[in-house]
Amino acid sequence: MPRPFFEPLDASRVPRFAGQPSFMRLPTPASAAGLDIALVGIPFDGGTTNRPGARHGPREVRNQSSLMRRGHHVSGVIPYERLAVADVGDIEVQPIDLMQALDQIEAGIAAICAAGALPLAVGGDHLTTLPVLRALSKASPGRGPLGLVQFDSHSDTNDRYFGDNLYTHGTPFRRAIEEGILDPKRIIQIGIRGSVYAADEHLWAKDQGIRILYIEEVMDLGPEGVIAEIHRVIGSAPCYVTFDIDGIDPSQAPGTGTPEVGGFSTHQAQRMVRGLAGLQICGADVVEVSPPFDIGGLTALTGATILFELLCTIAAGYPAPARP
Repeated sequence: MPRPFFEPLDASRVPRFAGQPSFMRLPTPASAAGLDIALVGIPFDGGTTNRPGARHGPREVRNQSSLMRRGHHVSGVIPYERLAVADVGDIEVQPIDLMQALDQIEAGIAAICAAGALPLAVGGDHLTTLPVLRALSKASPGRGPLGLVQFDSHSDTNDRYFGDNLYTHGTPFRRAIEEGILDPKRIIQIGIRGSVYAADEHLWAKDQGIRILYIEEVMDLGPEGVIAEIHRVIGSAPCYVTFDIDGIDPSQAPGTGTPEVGGFSTHQAQRMVRGLAGLQICGADVVEVSPPFDIGGLTALTGATILFELLCTIAAGYPAPARP
């Protein structure tokens, strides 16, 4: 008997402002059992160093994702015809104990992996990516370190903040490299810009072999050139994709904790994410959407759109259903 796939609610029958909010208006099963892709929220911003609010990101991205329809206008991919996709809810996260929260996030993602599903997460601040990577690494111990495609305005490879604090949204990828989860020579960071704490702030990352595409190079290369460089760096081995919404210029995505002017546009972001097709993606996330700083839900809508782009890009690697 064929495995049942899930479909979003049809907005021509049930209006977008009605019904239970869920990612893409999909069903909300109690677990990831039987799913190919599990959409999951991580409502935690305890790693934020300045403006909080990303803990509210998953809820508002759910609201704005009601504007997503079934199929992609360029690729023609309808992910719900190729994969079993659903919203498995939010990971229960302790909001005032950072170390416990990291353990809870890792356990929540580990359960998704154990069910055989690929996690597609919405944070939360960028520290939430670290426990996701830990869970993915432990789920496939023989696979070796992962590559990373990182859309961002910040490298997030700093060492310590406020004394000896190792875990903030500015440190996750340094920790992941130190823990052997990421292969630094297969990391590419796209859109890095803004003022820095010191002239050598990115020296450690460069010394590890990370390919940093500063925004000036991104603009010079254009989306197609960036896509080619991503594929060159990542190759055919497994990788994770993380999209920090502050990679986009704050004129188009103002609702984020650490905005940096001079970023790429929403259209450029969509083009670059679509270009990830063909990579061996084992998980992905959208982070740092902070609704308290948003205007008219614009940033949350952008986050939902990037989430849909990632979903369609991953689904493009699976066969389309046979047509009569």
